[in-house]
Amino acid sequence: MEIEVLFRPSYSLGVVKLSPGEKIRADAGAMVSMQNVSIETRMEGGLLKSLGRSLLGGESLFQNTFVASPSGGEVTLAPDLPGDVFFIEMHNETLLVQSGSYLASESGIELSTKLSGKGFMAGEGITMLEVKGTGKLLLSSYGAIYEKNLAVGEKYTVDSSHLVAFNANLEVATKAVGSLKSTLFSGEGLVVEFTGPGRLMMQTRSQQAFLNWLIPHLPTKSS
Repeated sequence: MEIEVLFRPSYSLGVVKLSPGEKIRADAGAMVSMQNVSIETRMEGGLLKSLGRSLLGGESLFQNTFVASPSGGEVTLAPDLPGDVFFIEMHNETLLVQSGSYLASESGIELSTKLSGKGFMAGEGITMLEVKGTGKLLLSSYGAIYEKNLAVGEKYTVDSSHLVAFNANLEVATKAVGSLKSTLFSGEGLVVEFTGPGRLMMQTRSQQAFLNWLIPHLPTKSS
């Protein structure tokens, strides 16, 4: 399997070239185009796991598996929002991923909904999507993706609305951005402090910040 990401970072497109008989699983609605592949649509992991991912993890109830023909095939994938697509080669590791950022993965990667205290502390709610295993993984973001690799004991602070994914072994703590005045009036509020070792992925734009700007500008019906 070969994966190339085009048009980064604003309107990224993942181009997946499959060898004969090779498969890739993708979130429903992610396909842009395909050639010489067939589609298998099912609830991965059964009804209960699929419901958990849908209701708690923010993912589609059904997922599509694209299977290449005997001559090989191609499928292109893109997220709903204008932003980046990020390719990760996982090696027997576990990532916690925010709702809506999963795009596609190889069959060696397992998806499940994780009741996570770390996710709650990171401002992502009690549940996050747990992605674990070995293989290729495609994530998406709103805006570009910025990756940070933390050394042992290294600390790094992130606004939770910009968080996309992080290694499950990272230590996570919620803290105030500064004094009470800074917390209330700086526009930052509470932030998340990570402690290494491990890596984390951030998005350069915030969906919540965009909605906070957009909603007051929407026209309303006069009474």
